[in-house]
Amino acid sequence: MSIQTARLSDPAVRAFVTAVNAHDEEAIRSLLTPDATMADDGSDRDLVQWIDREILSSHGHMDVTKESAGGRALVADYRNDTWGEMRTKWSFTVEDDGRISRFETGQA
Repeated sequence: MSIQTARLSDPAVRAFVTAVNAHDEEAIRSLLTPDATMADDGSDRDLVQWIDREILSSHGHMDVTKESAGGRALVADYRNDTWGEMRTKWSFTVEDDGRISRFETGQA
């Protein structure tokens, strides 16, 4: 059973999930620090390329099923046109200014 996005605890993570599901590139970028980094299945990736490939051009969508760590760790059913649907885990590092400086994702 999914958690309504509006009920996610951390405001930055809530905004990120909302932007991903809307495929809103401008909103996603505005939520990230200029030097933000990310990893997928334990390997650092090029953030801009990954967002384009895994979210924007492939219509990525997150259905969050569990949150922990004050809303900065999620389990979500993630789907996109490339890979179909899979259970994923996400963790976010949020800075004092409310922007995300790093996120890590991978299969759960």
